[in-house]
Amino acid sequence: MKTKTLLFIMSLMILIPSISFAAETNTVSSTVVTGNPPPTASAPSIVINNSDVCKSAASAAIQTQIFGFASGITVTDENCERIKLARGLYGMGMKVAAVSMLCQDVRVFDAMLMAGTPCPYKGKIGKDAQEAWENNSDDVPENSMMFKKKLTPMEPEENNENN
Repeated sequence: MKTKTLLFIMSLMILIPSISFAAETNTVSSTVVTGNPPPTASAPSIVINNSDVCKSAASAAIQTQIFGFASGITVTDENCERIKLARGLYGMGMKVAAVSMLCQDVRVFDAMLMAGTPCPYKGKIGKDAQEAWENNSDDVPENSMMFKKKLTPMEPEENNENN
């Protein structure tokens, strides 16, 4: 009986301080809403897998707390297309057509004039093409520096002696 009493007293000595000195806990319950993720604008991914395509891609996105916008575009490189078309024409034996395709670029047009080999004009080549370009200056690619300089007569320098 002494053992039982001693065991009982020891149990009380251990339990009473832990009950009386236990910290009070306040539980705050809150509701977590998982159905509404934060607003996010994701820029679309534009994939161009083929290296034989004359296009570039760009995308962007912007997001505020209320409004978000995302967009993407592809941009065609016309000079790249022109070169690929000229290669195709040349590969099929259409050399004059390939040169004519490249001559649509003003830089090539001017370079051909500088080399003394004017671009073909409606089937004409060489001197015949040069005359045809001179007679049809409206068909010359815009911003051609060489052709316009050639057609523009030199203005006489003004004499400053009379002033």
